[in-house]
Amino acid sequence: MGGTRSYGDPCGVARGLDIIGERWALLVVRNLLLGPRRFNDLLAGLPGVSPNVLSQRLRELTEHGVVQRRDLGPPTRVHLYDLTEWGRALEPVLLQFGRWGSQSPQLPEGDLGIDSLLLSIKAAFDPARAADLRGVYEFHIDADTYLAEVADDSVQLRRGTAPEPDATLTTDVDTLRAVCLHQITMAAAQDSGMLLLSGDEHARRRLTDLLLAPFAPAPQPSTP
Repeated sequence: MGGTRSYGDPCGVARGLDIIGERWALLVVRNLLLGPRRFNDLLAGLPGVSPNVLSQRLRELTEHGVVQRRDLGPPTRVHLYDLTEWGRALEPVLLQFGRWGSQSPQLPEGDLGIDSLLLSIKAAFDPARAADLRGVYEFHIDADTYLAEVADDSVQLRRGTAPEPDATLTTDVDTLRAVCLHQITMAAAQDSGMLLLSGDEHARRRLTDLLLAPFAPAPQPSTP
């Protein structure tokens, strides 16, 4: 770690930035919040980062104890990257930072990735609505499966499956993005066959409300 730059400041903010302040580092953490990822998955989820830079960030984050690498061994010989317990403690920081950043008047070009779309659910979740949204929901997005569990006053999101989810959504990331951003309605996506919803009517409605809540259109000012 001798080659990494430091602010040389004992303040906790500066010490934290010594660890996650390098370009791409915090986005690597963001893309691991929902569960372990392979190197190529992280690379695909971070458009613009080079393999060499990603390797360097993963190495630095591992050395600092934020990320850990797990080797699955033969016959797969797959390396998985996951957050340590200390790294996972960054989740509320990232969610709050995301809320703050979403208020920026500048909107760069590019598409929201699947991790950002789903983490928006956590960032915007209203604990007062937990009773109305309670349930276990699966999202089958392209080749990945994500699990959302609403109970008590929180929502938990991770990569994984449930034995008997209350409702299931199956689609691709482009369709999900279009639905979330209100470029197409959920009904139109279902009618076209690009999106499938299964489960009883009430569970499907709860899943839809949970998914779309972070992307509700801003209220229009009333005309005099």
